[in-house]
Amino acid sequence: MLALNKLYVVGIGPGAADQMTVRAMRALEKCDVIAGYGVYVELVKPLLPDKEYLVTPMHAGVYGMAGLIYELSEGKDVEIEVIPGVTAALSGGAVLGAPLTHDFAVISLSDLLTPWDKIEKRLECAAEADLCMAIYNPASHRRADYLRQACQIVLRHASPETVCGVVRNIGREGESMQVMTLKELADYPADMFTTVFIGNRQTKIIGGRMVTPRGYRDV
Repeated sequence: MLALNKLYVVGIGPGAADQMTVRAMRALEKCDVIAGYGVYVELVKPLLPDKEYLVTPMHAGVYGMAGLIYELSEGKDVEIEVIPGVTAALSGGAVLGAPLTHDFAVISLSDLLTPWDKIEKRLECAAEADLCMAIYNPASHRRADYLRQACQIVLRHASPETVCGVVRNIGREGESMQVMTLKELADYPADMFTTVFIGNRQTKIIGGRMVTPRGYRDV
């Protein structure tokens, strides 16, 4: 059992050092042991190679980390500090341009912890309200057609020509972006490293970038 008196829960953002908050990096530097889902641990290791690391697998990631925090802190005088990161909705949006300058929704298509019928309802409501959307976990080997299904739901309320965009490997090696229509998005080969952005009725392409104006006269 590890001995500790302070536990940091750190959001690392996209993972690159220059896209991590200063506060997050300073917290990690103070730690003797860093624990997390394997993909995220591998992003941090090159930055802090001398730390001890504990890794949890994908399906046990959320439960594993919650259990580890509970195990380490239960019955002990442990201070827990939560440090936010830069979410993919914002960091990925910046790569595309400015897609989220108005009200927006963030929705995950992963049904590992949320029933698909609830995800469908959230997509339906966001589309009906004409909200821009940032879509996390759009597809995996097991959920290869989930993005297509999501697009079909949105198409009940939005034009097939609605401006959309995708960003892969945000802030990491191989980062790429693409702007497309909602109709084209339905056939896009997304994966777990892809963040998807669906515009609203005002979203347009300006200089090859995805922009949602707020009514400014020069846009």
